[in-house]
Order: sequence, then structure tokens, then C-alpha cells
Amino acid sequence: MSSGQSVPGSRSAADRLLDVLGAFDQDNQALSLTAIARRAGLQLTTAHRLVGALTRWGALERDDAGVYRIGLRLWETAALAPRGVVLRQTAMPYLEDLYEATHENVHLAVRDGFDVVYIERISGRSAVGVRSQVGARWPLHATGVGLALLAHADVDLQEQVMDRQLASFTPYTVTDPARLRRLLAEARRTGYAVSDRQITDDAVSVAAPVLGAGGELVAAVSVVVHAEDAQPRQLGPAVRVAARGISRALGWQPR
Repeated sequence: MSSGQSVPGSRSAADRLLDVLGAFDQDNQALSLTAIARRAGLQLTTAHRLVGALTRWGALERDDAGVYRIGLRLWETAALAPRGVVLRQTAMPYLEDLYEATHENVHLAVRDGFDVVYIERISGRSAVGVRSQVGARWPLHATGVGLALLAHADVDLQEQVMDRQLASFTPYTVTDPARLRRLLAEARRTGYAVSDRQITDDAVSVAAPVLGAGGELVAAVSVVVHAEDAQPRQLGPAVRVAARGISRALGWQPR
């Protein structure tokens, strides 16, 4: 086989570039070149070449110790996503109102596949510590925002989630499909979803769905409080008001 021929099934240059970027996540935000190569499944020489190209473009940044992080150029590009900056700007006044009413963690998140991605967060000094942050990705079935989105999603998506091996993070994480179905039904009945200590055993999340101009599901808003102080029935209406306010600002009109 000549050197110009590609091996069947081999990754393209674009695939390898994406593998390099994919080596970074919430638990691996600073990586050496060797770590990038290992996590991306690349030879060190290949990783060196691709990392160099990404660094020159600004997608990665390298410090004096030779450690790489996601670069500001990539953040600028990501900010152009319609489900990012535009949605955040529209939602911010309502998120701030919800924070002022509770002085607890307030989140805005969108669905991406079987996960939620957090696109905005407001947090107070006395609020419970949370593992979510802007850009973080967590499973639909375990988070308040995820449950709110899943409860109002298509039945096909719900069934696909039920068929998956559901990750467990605490003894309270719901991984049984029957229990999950009951949680989703309750969320539809009340208008808000409750994730009770499913991500960390000291926090409860109450969330409601956000709709777009055509009534489509576009996001979810939540408030996260200390488990010992949690009163979902009192928080639910406030979260629903915030979600409806954002929905109206996006052009949604109740029937």
C-alpha cells in the first residue's frame, strides 16, 4: 500500500483534531502533551502536530510549564451558538429575579443528546456547593434540569434513556426505569421536576422547562438548595414563574 493511501476505518484529520479537543473535560481542564495524546488515542508525534496547530489558531493555550488549556478563541466561537449567548441574554433578567427571591444556585441548561449542558449559573456565597458550572455536562436522568427536559421530551427519547445503563452518583440517584417514569409523570403533573440528592447527597434541585416561540422545548431553569432546607413545593412555583417568563421573552404564548 502506498503512503498516499488511507487505512480503511482510520480517523480523518478533522476527527483527530476533535479528539484532541475532546481530551479536555470538566475533570481534565489542564493537560500535558503526553496526557492529551493518551486521552485522544494518538501517537505523541501526531498529537504534537495537532496541538501546535490548535494552539496557533487559539483553540488551545500553553503556559510556561507546557500545560495546555482550552483557548479563548474557542470560547469566542462557542458563544455564537444560538442556544448559548442569545438564550442566556434573554434569560438573564429572570434568572436574576429567581436568585434574588431565593439567594440559592440558579441554573440554565439545554439538552444535548442524553445529557444537559449548563449555559448559565448564578451562585451565592451561602448557597450549597454544586458540581455544575457553565459548560458542564451531566446526564438527563439525574439532574433537575435534565428531569424537567426529559419529562416534556418526545416519548422516543424517554424510552431511549430508559434503555440505557443509567449512571449512579449517590445512593439516591434514580437508576430504575419504573421509578424514573414516576418522577417524569410527577414533573408533568406539577410543572416542575425535583432531583433529590441525585448528584450530591447534600443538594436538591427544582427545575422547570423553558419553551420557544413555537412551543418547542428549548431549555430548563433550576434552583439548587441545601437538602436539609429543601422545600420543593415552595420553590416549584418560583421556578415555574422564571421558566414561563423566559418562555414569553422567547415568543411563547400560552394557549
